[in-house]
Amino acid sequence: MTSLSGFTIYTDGAARGNPGPAAAAFLVLENGKIVHKHSSFLGTQTNNQAEYQAIISALKNTKQFTKKHIQIYSDSELIVKQLNGEFQVKSPRLRGLYQEVITRIRDYSSVEFFHVPRTNPWIKKVDKLCNEELDRRRIIKSS
Repeated sequence: MTSLSGFTIYTDGAARGNPGPAAAAFLVLENGKIVHKHSSFLGTQTNNQAEYQAIISALKNTKQFTKKHIQIYSDSELIVKQLNGEFQVKSPRLRGLYQEVITRIRDYSSVEFFHVPRTNPWIKKVDKLCNEELDRRRIIKSS
């Protein structure tokens, strides 16, 4: 599924508790090699909000590498289906984040969104970045 040429982005958001302390992370790959990685602490958010924030952050930061076609992969089936127009965005908490993504994709010639399982090796790397971000703040995993 990974693009052999061009830019591919893997994103993840995580919340310990829902809502709870949250983090977002992304990897930018060019031709299968990591060219940029980023993670950030988000404060208290839901997991879905964190997933959207990861995509927004990726869209903001990837402009420095390209404004052409990009592919974004996420393990959040809900978010991907919302962004692909398969599901409506019913949650008021997510509506503004959805609109921000729609606004930011205009910076690129085209953007595709794909759902991948949590077992995807790139998603595992981005998930690790989220967890490291939360661990740095000594945020305990909820049981």
